[in-house]
Amino acid sequence: MATLLHLNANDLQIKGEDRSTSTSPSGSPSPSRNECSIAPLTPSPSPRTEVRPGVARPFSVVVAIDFGTTSSGYAFSFTEDPETIHMMRRWEGGDPGVANQKSPTCLLLTPDLRFHSFGFAARDSYHDLDPEEAKHWLYFDKFKMKIHSTSDLTMETELVSVSGRRVRAIEVFAHALKFFREHALKEVKDQSSSVLEGNEVRWVITVPAVWRQPAKQFMREAAYLAGLATSESPEQLLIALEPEAASIYCRKLRLHQVIDLSLRPMTNGLDLDGSRPFDSSFRQAREQLRRSRHSRTFLVESGTGELWSEMQTGDRYIVVDCGGGTVDLTVHQIEQPQGSLKELYKASGGPYGAVGVDLAFEAMLCRIFGTDFIESFKAKRPAAWVDLTIAFEARKRTAAPGRANSLNILLPFSFIDFYKRQRGQSVETALRKSNMNFIKWSSQGMLRLSAEALNELFQPTINNIIKHIGKIVNSDIKPRIIDSFSDILSTEELMQKEEVKGVRFLFLVGGFAESPMLQRAAQNALGRTCRIIIPHDVGLTILKGAVLFGLDPTVVRVRRCPLTYGVGVLNRFVERRHPRDKLLIKEGREWCTDILDRFVSVDQSVALGEMVRRSYTPARVGQRKIIINIYCSDTDDVIYITDPGVRKCGAITLDLLEGATAACVGDKERREIRATMQFGDTEIKVTAVDVSTGQLVRASIDFLSN
Repeated sequence: MATLLHLNANDLQIKGEDRSTSTSPSGSPSPSRNECSIAPLTPSPSPRTEVRPGVARPFSVVVAIDFGTTSSGYAFSFTEDPETIHMMRRWEGGDPGVANQKSPTCLLLTPDLRFHSFGFAARDSYHDLDPEEAKHWLYFDKFKMKIHSTSDLTMETELVSVSGRRVRAIEVFAHALKFFREHALKEVKDQSSSVLEGNEVRWVITVPAVWRQPAKQFMREAAYLAGLATSESPEQLLIALEPEAASIYCRKLRLHQVIDLSLRPMTNGLDLDGSRPFDSSFRQAREQLRRSRHSRTFLVESGTGELWSEMQTGDRYIVVDCGGGTVDLTVHQIEQPQGSLKELYKASGGPYGAVGVDLAFEAMLCRIFGTDFIESFKAKRPAAWVDLTIAFEARKRTAAPGRANSLNILLPFSFIDFYKRQRGQSVETALRKSNMNFIKWSSQGMLRLSAEALNELFQPTINNIIKHIGKIVNSDIKPRIIDSFSDILSTEELMQKEEVKGVRFLFLVGGFAESPMLQRAAQNALGRTCRIIIPHDVGLTILKGAVLFGLDPTVVRVRRCPLTYGVGVLNRFVERRHPRDKLLIKEGREWCTDILDRFVSVDQSVALGEMVRRSYTPARVGQRKIIINIYCSDTDDVIYITDPGVRKCGAITLDLLEGATAACVGDKERREIRATMQFGDTEIKVTAVDVSTGQLVRASIDFLSN
């Protein structure tokens, strides 16, 4: 990727009095010979251009990788049989009581940074290492969250292994994606009747909808490094948004494939007639899923499913993807009869996934045994710490509202022994001194968590999810502390926002949606307002939807922009309208600097294939490239690129030597380069053409080099 240079306002040359000129902030008045100077030709703002349909490239098979925080997997479908989705082979290993439809997102590297294993194999191999030897190996778990939490993500961002060693994040992700590539291709070739070439496979990788452009680009670069596609054939790889993929699959659902939590009113986790416990329906769903697991082939409707037959054009619904790391919310409107989707409200969410429960458990351990001890144990007994997290994960999934008996967490012997050596007392003594009465100690080496303890672990994360739904559908809701699951936002406060009025369905998907604790909270808050639907195979909903998205990327016809994007320009200075500190006098003319020329605005509807165009001309004859800085904001009430909340988020590079003839380069008349940007897809794309010759100009957009 080319090194990006900063643009200086005083290198700009103006073509025509009423033209806007691109600039970057805080230019020096002294002249410069910057190679990347530009003079835009398009007035600000330029008109929105026509919608251009994407050109579909024929692929023989679509392979989707659901790269999750806690678990990952793949599925595929042959384009000649798009109604059949093939799930991956059953993984070796697994935990008691935990379905191994997908593999844990765990990676193990050797001391010399070579790939060793992924998933159950990585976890088990790390567990079997000698404690002293384990200190030199690199084990990574739940590392996807690093990409979400890093505000200045670059190709050099590092991850820290359990043993404390650091390695570039891009290499860790590439190792994981390469593992899936090799496994998926082998299985695809085993089931294919013909010989498949690498360019016949379209890859789809899922990411949270709340991820911004740098994180999406990061996943694409990792996929290139893993060999899934190349920068010369970017169309071979699609980035799918997780709740959007779930929404695409939910269109195909039949009535017997879902659990409708709103069919019968509940109180305190029971039917009003007291006839059956709250989670009995979901136990039936799990049994259905257990039976279907014997077959790895799923058939989907050729059109829309029975559930959608109850919907009419214009009906609105919400999809809440509750994953391991993040929770994403999207609002869609279905368009009949073709069943295409329109996004009504920009995707939103946050780090409210099931990992929050894990962190609450770790915080509970710190309160009992001391933060310094827990950190020491993680550093000196890393494999044993992994064992403890595995034990909690398996038991966490059995938590349910109204549970009468305690939840038992087995402490590894090394934990008990290490604490005795470090503190000179037993873990039982520590527990007694902590005064946490809702946790007991079993002589069999287990922590016994009461229902009160479970509520303390689950409540903060679940409350965040429910409050976020309320915040999106009603911007007037005031944050408040929720003391119990029954005290979650009342339905009168919900569904008031114009975009979501009349919502009939709320789909809960993602692995965390399996939790009866979350189901009850959602039902108490929203069950009387809309129908809450949970697919039987809730943990595979996103994966199947990603396959369908790869087969037809045009199914989502309209999306909403998550941010305001634009560039800095010069406009004619208007007295009393523009501040004096923005005045730039150039060649005797007065210009206002740093004006934000919007490409798109936050929450603006953008159709798939809709283009935004700007024309630029090099500032000097023979200039080799044009660099255009891109700025973004969370709001639309900004005027200048120096306003609070506006930040430089990326840059467009136009390589002027690409497609240029010798005559053009040496011509005294500067060239006009027309850049076309597409904002209606899951990623921002850019192309460019030399207007005088009609030849394509190499154009790239970079969000990782800030």
